Amino acid sequence: MLNRVILVGRLVADPELRYTPSGVPVANFRLAVDRQFKSQGGERETDFINIVAWRRSAEFATNYLGKGRLVAVEGRLQIRQWTTQDGQRRTTAEVVADNIQGLDRPKEPGAAMPEETSGLEPEPEVGEEAGPGPWADE
Repeated sequence: MLNRVILVGRLVADPELRYTPSGVPVANFRLAVDRQFKSQGGERETDFINIVAWRRSAEFATNYLGKGRLVAVEGRLQIRQWTTQDGQRRTTAEVVADNIQGLDRPKEPGAAMPEETSGLEPEPEVGEEAGPGPWADE
C-alpha cells in the first residue's frame, strides 16, 4: 500500500512551533494549494491543507518559512479522530511532512536559507503527542 502526498503551495500564515512534553519540536501550518482546473465562473479554487512537521523539519519550517512563501511538502496523509471535552467526536485530515523545501527566495535581503530539510528521524510515539493534536480548536 502507498500513502504519499506531494503538495506545492503558499503558506497561509507563519508556522507555529510547539514542543511535546518530552521536548520534541512540532510545527503546524496551513498550505494554500490551487486546484488544476477552474470553476464554472472561470476562477481557480484553492484548498487549505493542514501540515504537521516534526523535529528538524519543524525547526526548518519555523526558522526559514513564513506567510506567503512558496513551499513544496512531501509526506503522508493522516486522518485523526478524538473526542472533545464536551463529548463531541472530531475528525481531521492533515499531511505529516517528511520533506519540506522552500521554492522561492526569502523576502529579506541577506537571509540565508537551506534549500530543504528531510525529516528522516521517526515521528514520536503516540504517547508523546500533546492532546488531540495541533488542529484541535477546529
